[in-house]
Amino acid sequence: MSIEQPLDGRVAIVTGASRGIGAATARALHRAGAAVVLAARDTDALNTLAAEIDADGGRALAVPTDVTDPAAVERLVAVAVDRFGRLDAAVNNAAGGGHPPTPLADVDVAAFDSALTVSLRGVFLAMKYEIPAMLGSGGGAIVNMSSTAGLQAVGGLAGYVSAKFGLIGLTRTAALDYADAGIRVNALAPGPIHTEQLEAAGEHARRAAAQAMPMKRIGVPDEVAAAVVWLCSDASSFVTGATLPIDGGKLAGAPPFRRPVGTAPRPDASSS
Repeated sequence: MSIEQPLDGRVAIVTGASRGIGAATARALHRAGAAVVLAARDTDALNTLAAEIDADGGRALAVPTDVTDPAAVERLVAVAVDRFGRLDAAVNNAAGGGHPPTPLADVDVAAFDSALTVSLRGVFLAMKYEIPAMLGSGGGAIVNMSSTAGLQAVGGLAGYVSAKFGLIGLTRTAALDYADAGIRVNALAPGPIHTEQLEAAGEHARRAAAQAMPMKRIGVPDEVAAAVVWLCSDASSFVTGATLPIDGGKLAGAPPFRRPVGTAPRPDASSS
C-alpha cells in the first residue's frame, strides 16, 4: 500500500455505479488500487465502465443488479468474493424512486414507497450481505450515500428526504453493531453535484444552485469520490458512524451580511 494507492490489494463494491457519483467513485477506487465490482441495472453502462477500468490496468467486474431484490444483492456479494477472494469496501450509492416536488398530502403512496424501497431498503439489503463477507475478510469499510436532504429537509420531497434521513440512522446503527468487529460504516451527504440530473435541469438551475452555496459553485462527482476513497482507507481508521457533508458550506449556516458595494458603513448605534 502506498500514499498514491491507499487501497492497493483491496476489493470494493459500488452500487449505482453506471453513472454520476457512482461511476466517478468506481474510477477513484480503481486509481487508489482497489479491484472494483460494479453494480447497477444498466448493463451496457456497467460493461463500458468495466472495460475502461480494465484498459487502464485495473481490475473491474460488472454485475448487473437490482438493489431492491434480496437474491440479486446476495448474488452480487457472492460473485465479488468468488472472483476476487474477499470484500474490503462497499459504496452503497444506488438510489431511485420517489416523486417530483409535491406537497405531502398530494404525494402518491406508491411513489413515496418507491423512494424508501430503493434508497433505504436497498442500502439495508446491501449491508446485510456485505457485512458477513467483510467479517470473513477481517473487516472493512462501508460508505452509504445520503444527501444534505438527509440532514436538512427540503419541502416537497417527502419520499427522498425520508429515505435519506433514514439512511443516516441506518448507517449509525450498523456502525454501532460492528465497531468492535473491524467494520466501519459512514455516510456522505453531498449537496448540489453536477450530475446528469443537474445537467438536465439546465443552465439556469445550475446557476441558481451555485449562487445558493457559500462557495458560489456546485460540486463535481470527483469531489465526492475523493471523500469515499478517504473513508475506505486507513487514513480514516478512527472514523465510524459519521456523516460527512460535501456541500460547499451549505449546512454550515447563514452566510455573513455583506454591504452592497459602494455603500458607506452604518454608524455604530452606540456612538454619539
